[in-house]
Amino acid sequence: MEKRQQRRPPPPPLPFEIHSLDLEPDPLVHTQHMHKKGKKDMVFDSIPSLFNNIKSSNSDPYSEEYGNAVIVRAYPLGMVRANSNVNVEGGRESGVEPHKGLEFDSADDARQFYNVYATRVGFRTRTGQLYRSRTDGSVSSRRFVCSKEGFQLSSRTGCPAFIRVQRRDSGKWVIDQMHKDHNHQLGDVEESHPPVLQQKAPMGRKSSVEVSSRKKLKLLAEVDDGQPCSSGSISVKRVRTGANGQPIAEPYAGLVFTSPDEAYNFYVRYADEAGFKTRIGQLFRSKNDGSITSRRFVCSKEGFQHPSRVGCGAFMRIKRQESGTWMVDRLQKDHNHDLEPQTGTHKKSSTAPKKFIDEVNGGLDSLDLLEINNGVHFSSSQGNNIGSEWYRLLLDYFQRRQAEDTGFFYSMEVDNGVCMSIFWADGRSRFACSQFGDVVVLDTSYRKTNYLVPFATFVGVNHHKQPVLLGCALIANESKESFIWLFRTWLRAMSGCRPKSIIADQDMAIQQAIGHVFPGTRHRFSMWQIREKERENLRSVSTEFKYEYEKCIYESQTNAEFNTMWNALVNKYGLKENAWLKEMYEKRESWVPLYLRGTFFAGIPMNESMEPFFGIFLNAETPLGDFIARYEQGLAQRREEERKEDFNSSNLQAFLQTKEPIEEQCRRLYTLNVFQIFQKELLQCYNYLGIKSYEEGTISRYSVRRCGNELEKHMVTFSASNLDVSCSCQMFEFEGVLCRHVLRVFIMLDIREIPSCYLLHRWTRNAEHGIVCDVDSGVSFQELKGLMVWSLRETACKYIESGTTSLEKYRLACEIMREGTKKVCRHR
Repeated sequence: MEKRQQRRPPPPPLPFEIHSLDLEPDPLVHTQHMHKKGKKDMVFDSIPSLFNNIKSSNSDPYSEEYGNAVIVRAYPLGMVRANSNVNVEGGRESGVEPHKGLEFDSADDARQFYNVYATRVGFRTRTGQLYRSRTDGSVSSRRFVCSKEGFQLSSRTGCPAFIRVQRRDSGKWVIDQMHKDHNHQLGDVEESHPPVLQQKAPMGRKSSVEVSSRKKLKLLAEVDDGQPCSSGSISVKRVRTGANGQPIAEPYAGLVFTSPDEAYNFYVRYADEAGFKTRIGQLFRSKNDGSITSRRFVCSKEGFQHPSRVGCGAFMRIKRQESGTWMVDRLQKDHNHDLEPQTGTHKKSSTAPKKFIDEVNGGLDSLDLLEINNGVHFSSSQGNNIGSEWYRLLLDYFQRRQAEDTGFFYSMEVDNGVCMSIFWADGRSRFACSQFGDVVVLDTSYRKTNYLVPFATFVGVNHHKQPVLLGCALIANESKESFIWLFRTWLRAMSGCRPKSIIADQDMAIQQAIGHVFPGTRHRFSMWQIREKERENLRSVSTEFKYEYEKCIYESQTNAEFNTMWNALVNKYGLKENAWLKEMYEKRESWVPLYLRGTFFAGIPMNESMEPFFGIFLNAETPLGDFIARYEQGLAQRREEERKEDFNSSNLQAFLQTKEPIEEQCRRLYTLNVFQIFQKELLQCYNYLGIKSYEEGTISRYSVRRCGNELEKHMVTFSASNLDVSCSCQMFEFEGVLCRHVLRVFIMLDIREIPSCYLLHRWTRNAEHGIVCDVDSGVSFQELKGLMVWSLRETACKYIESGTTSLEKYRLACEIMREGTKKVCRHR
């Protein structure tokens, strides 16, 4: 047998520890010889040094003549080996069976132990429920379950296997409940592996070990931030040497991967060494079930959509096989531009995403990872206040939620291959936006409260005057580009529903982003931030100044009145040169009530801030491990409060305080909370006098003033031809409910029914119904389906609540559902 000398590439920086060297022998070779070769663990500086060690054993007849394959299990030093009896973190050995009383230093140690045990036995795990102390809210116990527990997915079988660990007073975590038996077949859990590099010896060089196509080097995983990557085991046909002397795995037709993520990571590594950048190109779906059947990864200079692109034809396409693997079926390696191979010292750190960042409609397909925002390139030198550990945590959560909620949407900003800002919204939030997305509050108050995570929320106001969640985000930094990406993403998630008004901070980056993405939307400054600035800039002023300042802002009725009071104030107290007051005067239309009354803000008060949506559940001290649990707990509580108000509005009636027909009309239509606002205005109207001051044709004008107070008066204009009415107080324009001044005129004119245009649908009991049909026709069927699912689901929840109050109602509900099902099935 001819021997070839193998080229020795320079070692990688990470040392490897060889824990077993299994040499598959010819049946004629005595097995004792094999055990003699593999019985001892060995440590090498690199994989090449391992081959040199193997080469030095050329006197061994086994390695020269009888060996069919060399299988090396190599682990980066410091990594835990799942199938060996080494101590895992927490002091447990993987060979130990779980049993009651088994003790751990932390819940994470218990989870790690159960993962190791599951890998050995042949199943996968998930993190199950957690339980909190009623005393201080801290986590008191956790469950770790088989991945097939429950029935939320078709792949789950309701497997009962689990362990539960409980925290003791000593701080230790002890298994107090467990079930080891599974209701499904166990098998080998496939481990993740990086590409298997098939070394090709140069011609004319000899080696004591022939590296043939049957001899493969199997590594455990590449390491990223101390964790194994998700790559599977692939075989690479050709290897060439890069600029730094290390082998470059080149793609070829027929190359097989276990997943698209693995193929993309491989192509990124290949491109990085070859000297070009990549983008995710087209995908193709099955006509039968809509699943993805193939993907293209292209050179970043493919196409001509951007001046930097030159129509390069280089690409790699992978196609899904019946076995579930993905194979390269088309490939073009030639470029029409110069390549720029990077040396080790100047090579940019490429942190390619480990998983595709999928949204509801397919994710980042056809988008340039480097130029994701319509060709605007964001420098990777921008700061990122989101810790890297958050991306993995949230991606796992997003993928779980997408499996449960067809309308769940998430997206990530990617800058030069680095994840930046994150946005997500579940189906119910997206449906709520179709009803209540006309007014949006962007709460970024974390920036002034030293939050550990730059968490932000989009909040609306529902038909009960309660806050309703419209989306969440982690914002990488406070740049204009970050907020532009955030607003564009929110707009895409909400099917293009632009808000009429938005309440957000007055930072220049936010102002510019709102003007760029939401032209025509009225931006009102957050009151919490104004209060902060007042304390900072008006700290030394007198109490008298503060009183006159508040009066000027909140009691001015006209522009001339405000300007007069403001100028008198700054002159009186010598504040004409105060920079902050100058700025606030210039931007008075974005925060002074006088200038905002004509814009609909759902009645959100001008002089106070909305309570944070998640209240006490999320704060500056919320640790990473508890974020998702507290987020879901806070969201569940808010939605439970909404369900209670829905029930009350459907089953309770407010008392009538007058004999006016319009009161009965509004009690029948409005929700309880909104009716109370209307009823208060109706009762107050009896304290006012109305005097006609002008009339021309069908147009009349009335002066409505409070009895005993000549200064409090407003002008109401009424058109008899079309029942059009307006008041100088502009309460209807601001809150969507008619004011006492207009109601006084209606009673004077004996108008017994409020015109429908002054009964906003968003304040009615049926605000949740009939909206889906009115959604913009540009919405895709999948997005429309998500809205319909949540609309029907919410209706069903209320139906179930009513139908289970008594046995009689239950029988009636079942009969109605049977009849309804027949009608729906018959309808074509």
